[in-house]
Amino acid sequence: MVDQRTTRPGRRLHALVDRLLGRNGTTIPAPRRSNPDAVVDCAVYVDGRREPGRPHYADAYARSRRGRDAFVWLGLHEPGPAVMAAVGRVFGLDELTVEQALADGHRPTVQRHGDVTLLVLRTAGYVEHDELTESSEVIDTGDVMVFLGDRFVLTVRHGASGALTTVRAEIEQRPAVLAEGPWAVAYAVCDRMVDLYLEVAGHVERDLDRVEENVFSPDRSVDIQHVYQLKREVVEFKRAVLPLQSPLRTLLEPHPANPPRSLHRRFADVDARLARAVDRVAAYDDLLTSIVQSRLAQLAVEQNNDMRKIAAWAAIAAAQTGIAGVYGMNFPTLPGLEWRYGYAVALGLMLLAALTLHRLFRRSGWL
Repeated sequence: MVDQRTTRPGRRLHALVDRLLGRNGTTIPAPRRSNPDAVVDCAVYVDGRREPGRPHYADAYARSRRGRDAFVWLGLHEPGPAVMAAVGRVFGLDELTVEQALADGHRPTVQRHGDVTLLVLRTAGYVEHDELTESSEVIDTGDVMVFLGDRFVLTVRHGASGALTTVRAEIEQRPAVLAEGPWAVAYAVCDRMVDLYLEVAGHVERDLDRVEENVFSPDRSVDIQHVYQLKREVVEFKRAVLPLQSPLRTLLEPHPANPPRSLHRRFADVDARLARAVDRVAAYDDLLTSIVQSRLAQLAVEQNNDMRKIAAWAAIAAAQTGIAGVYGMNFPTLPGLEWRYGYAVALGLMLLAALTLHRLFRRSGWL
């Protein structure tokens, strides 16, 4: 006969173990992981449509690998080394790629690291200002790095400009395009960056019109330092726009790792609009160079006019000094020293010489 006193505690222990292991139909929910602060958004897309929720990026990537026609889009803004290292382990990024993602100021390029393609773009934003000064910030630039894999796309952004929240919202309204996979996200990011280039170019054009008007106005109130500052800002903008042409055209070449053929027309349209932005920025740079040269020529002419005025007044003063110097020698044989009207005649001669020289200089344009 079995002792009940020994079996009851054992049964209770087995029941507790069964509940912990979920054998009785109940499971203990795993603690929910939260994304770090550097994560702007994380979502899984299936057939071009976003799955509900905002899961942890590791769970999202695991879900995308289990699903068909699914991928995860993870957006990061200025991640720290710990966060980027953890993301790299989840998505299989090598150490060099992780280091690249941590740094900013990259030149636009396309690189391939194994099965991962890296697309780097520069962001640009116009900084509103009441007037142009020698320290005005006109264009704010940053960069965005797009890592593309088989079932994932990572966007790592540095800088305040070029936020991708609107990009995500707009592409989610186009499930047919988003169904093309991670390269659809790359297309949306490129499209947005080129739109920003054209928008900033429009604002810069208005600044150029004001500077040009002030430089060639009669009062010429603009300072050469203001023109130099705008020139520096346009050069920075030019460095963001022009180098992107080569990477975009590389993506249009036939290559297994390049975008699918269904997206080629869209990337070609982005490349065409980028060419317009490049032409405008190059024209602005050339125009500013001409304005700077014109302003320097104006300054040289103004300085020459000032020197001529100084020389004219010095010549007028020299005539008076010459007459006063001769009659100040006090030689006994100097004619006119004993003349009653000598003093008045000397003053009259000085005045006549001054008026004659002043008239001649005015007629020649020196005064």
